[in-house]
Amino acid sequence: MLGRSERESAAHVLAAAQLAGWDVPHNRDELSDVLDLGSMTTALATVARIDDLRAVMHIGHPTQPDHGLERALLAAAPDLRVTAAVAVKPEWVWVSRATDVTDHVVVDEAAMRDCRHVVRSMGATPHLVPTRTPLDERVALAGEAGSLVVERSLAERALVPAGFHEVPGSERLAELPPLWFGLVEPVPTPADFTGPAQVWLAFGPRDDHRGSLQSTLGLIADAGFDLDHLRSQQSVAGPHLFLASFRCDGFEALRGLRTALQDHGVAHRVLAVMPGSDFAPGADAVEPRWARPL
Repeated sequence: MLGRSERESAAHVLAAAQLAGWDVPHNRDELSDVLDLGSMTTALATVARIDDLRAVMHIGHPTQPDHGLERALLAAAPDLRVTAAVAVKPEWVWVSRATDVTDHVVVDEAAMRDCRHVVRSMGATPHLVPTRTPLDERVALAGEAGSLVVERSLAERALVPAGFHEVPGSERLAELPPLWFGLVEPVPTPADFTGPAQVWLAFGPRDDHRGSLQSTLGLIADAGFDLDHLRSQQSVAGPHLFLASFRCDGFEALRGLRTALQDHGVAHRVLAVMPGSDFAPGADAVEPRWARPL
């Protein structure tokens, strides 16, 4: 069985599961073949507790994890991790039944995450609703001259309300980069893998003192890893902890790093091992504008 959090788009989760071959039943009598497991925290707890249940979740990008998912995974059962990733084409469409459309647009949480920059750049004002809000309620909230951002289809079933048409600017949603989803499931220990994989690792130096991070990063560098991602996070246990992502060419290399961390008293946990080496397209990038030379 597959589940998702209540904030995820059922259409995109189902598309990811089908594309990756993640055991999706083919019962088209239901709106979605993927169970709604509630909040992200509840979904992870449910997956950890129920045998043969896995979750499909938006991960940001394999090399640049979504911070919310990183935090939730680290706070969830220790056996949970992301074991695979796949990218799907966005299916968002901007529609209205009016010819003269106002700036009022109804979006759910998933659409807000993926489409907010386009919507706002068009001068529209998003009206955020929970992802589980029924379509007829969204139509009522939009009113006669408002608009909606919805998925184009789900399991070959059109989701655009009858009488609605695409509005100018909707074509920009089709130009959004692919959305990355991962499979989350319990794995008692990181599974053996021989090919390249993207690893997410959380670690916390034993003592929070000047140079503690530097020494831990030295262990990672000595093991031959070049970090794609590093983020600090306050810990209720005291010292800061850190969340990293890097490419790993095999299980032995990862085991060597974990042994080194353990020998130096560095608490750590593997949050993801996603097979693959070319996670294209790449993560969202920024064009920096640095300070002028002194």
